[in-house]
Amino acid sequence: MFLEKTSPRDRRKGWIEVICGSMFSGKTEELLRRLKRARIAGLTVEIFKPNIDIRYSQTHVVSHDANSIASTPVDASGNIPLLCGNIDVVGIDEAQFFDPNLPEVCNLLAHQGIRVIVAGLDMDFKGQPFGPMPALMAMAEYVTKVHAICMHCGDLAHYSHRLTNNDQLLLLGETSTYEPLCRTCYHKAIQSNKPS
Repeated sequence: MFLEKTSPRDRRKGWIEVICGSMFSGKTEELLRRLKRARIAGLTVEIFKPNIDIRYSQTHVVSHDANSIASTPVDASGNIPLLCGNIDVVGIDEAQFFDPNLPEVCNLLAHQGIRVIVAGLDMDFKGQPFGPMPALMAMAEYVTKVHAICMHCGDLAHYSHRLTNNDQLLLLGETSTYEPLCRTCYHKAIQSNKPS
């Protein structure tokens, strides 16, 4: 009796990894590190980002430390499976900006034997869970929470404090727009911004 041959993809098990944290915490840097290691291992890798993220580049995912990797910008999470082809590892950056269907898309890819690595902000500037990130964190096999350094006291920071008076939820920005703060300094900053 002969054993039926299976392709490496048929033998693989997919899963979801989530890298989350505040602005300037190294989420994208960690995503890039994992994707580069996958390539070193000989795996096929594709990375996606929302097409609204054009801060550094339209066609690359770029960390605040200026490390980058070529990516495919997409306008909806439903387009990601259509662009995957025969991929071993899928990276998704700035996941908080995607539509609510992203968790379903990630589950679909994982069920197909693909390792899915997602990076994004877990909270918005108001300290509230952000977009599809809570659902992704709940269904992921692995969740890594990374921290920035509080710009006021030097402790670990996990809040993204907005420095402008713009209440728009989706506001791309850098160090002139946001600063990472610890819980104590974030709440002090929020209280000092409230009208008396």
